[in-house]
Amino acid sequence: MTGGESVPVREITLAVDGIRLSGLLAEPPHTDPKAVVVAVHGGGMRAGYFDSRVRPGLSLLTLGAELGYTVLSLDRPGYGASAARLPAGQRLVEQAATLHGALADFARCRPVGAGCFLVAHSNGGKLALAAAAHEDVGDTLLGVDISGLGHRLAVDPEQLPGRDGTDGRGAWQRHWGPLRLYPPGAFRRGRSLVAPVPEREAQEGPLWPERYPGIAARVRVPVRFTFAEHEQWWRHDEESVADLAGHLRGALRVEVARQPHAGHNISLGWAARTYHLRALAFLEECLLARDTAVQGGPARRAGGFFPPELDRDTEHGALMVNSR
Repeated sequence: MTGGESVPVREITLAVDGIRLSGLLAEPPHTDPKAVVVAVHGGGMRAGYFDSRVRPGLSLLTLGAELGYTVLSLDRPGYGASAARLPAGQRLVEQAATLHGALADFARCRPVGAGCFLVAHSNGGKLALAAAAHEDVGDTLLGVDISGLGHRLAVDPEQLPGRDGTDGRGAWQRHWGPLRLYPPGAFRRGRSLVAPVPEREAQEGPLWPERYPGIAARVRVPVRFTFAEHEQWWRHDEESVADLAGHLRGALRVEVARQPHAGHNISLGWAARTYHLRALAFLEECLLARDTAVQGGPARRAGGFFPPELDRDTEHGALMVNSR
């Protein structure tokens, strides 16, 4: 358990197919959650990326729990407890299957409210989109909020984390941006979160621009992208952003936002609370759209993330309206 906030954050381990995934968990006090926010870290980081304690209010976990959500931040396959079993990590499609299984395990013993909402950073955003593109995701995925990920690289592919075998000054600047964007203690805290990028993840890194269109075309839930003002890994000019959103032609809703006063590692900087509030506001809008959708049509079986025995008696056949 970590301290310094009104809501406790504790360590948790989930199991799927013999793989143990470690993570952090914060739950709303005295009430069942409205939904589960699943936080998915980026390459070379850990679950604690979303639990900054260098200043009060920066942690997504405590903020979400205070607002009535369970927040589960998981170490992706190849990180944390699963690193010994998966020293080379998993390929993206395998990570998506593992995530689905882990969340089903989580839902068997804890209330999940309306379902899951994915908040993902950088390489974790690839996993979030791959999970959202799963054919059996059902009604249990409410939406996806991604920061630090585009589809057109702003660097040479061999400069991606895990590719060049170094942590050179240039890579450091691309991860963090100007020092003034982070409170004192953020870099010391950041060093404790750093982990090697698993080999399979590093190998797949340069392939994302060509894989993104196929994955994006299968996503049906609302998606929100956030680009930091000082993002340096991905192109986020107007034409690139328009093309990024254009591939999500089946998504119920697509938004692209800019986060001022932030570098790539938004959730470790001064802007963390602002970004987290906006991500949770997007979740609130997803819930609102579901609750106010036109009634009619049969309730669908809850698939993908949660097991069949957790079917919900849904009154709304159309969970969201297309607001694009």
